[in-house]
Amino acid sequence: MQEQIRKTVIYLKALHLLCWLLPLLAGIWAEAGAPWTGLLAADTRLEYIVETALILLTIACVPLALKLFAWVMVRQIDTADFRRALRLYTRWNTVRALLLLLPALGGFVAYGLLLSNTCLLCGLIALVAMLFCVPGTQRLQRELHIDPSDE
Repeated sequence: MQEQIRKTVIYLKALHLLCWLLPLLAGIWAEAGAPWTGLLAADTRLEYIVETALILLTIACVPLALKLFAWVMVRQIDTADFRRALRLYTRWNTVRALLLLLPALGGFVAYGLLLSNTCLLCGLIALVAMLFCVPGTQRLQRELHIDPSDE
């Protein structure tokens, strides 16, 4: 049981690290002078549309990622046996990370294309929200109601 928990935590931490690195690498590449940097900066109508869409995406994805997992915990994971609960926990943590990756990566890429600080801010908000989702062994045991002394 502890080995399965350890593997799950390693997978989820690697996933969250990847979801953090992709937007940051896109932002660093844009700042380093990627060929696409500022490509759409002159189009104010497109900038307005992209900023509005990204703000709405961030407003939708951040609370959804945080509350959806809590809802799934109560409805599905708490009532399942250990193996199924661990599988569901992994699946829904992955969904949560990907939900937060959308505005994060979109924000950093849009920042590079439009040179808009609003897009960068939306990406940073999603990255900060992702920090609240990084699981650890103790958190996983607490959320799955596992007593660490049981083997």
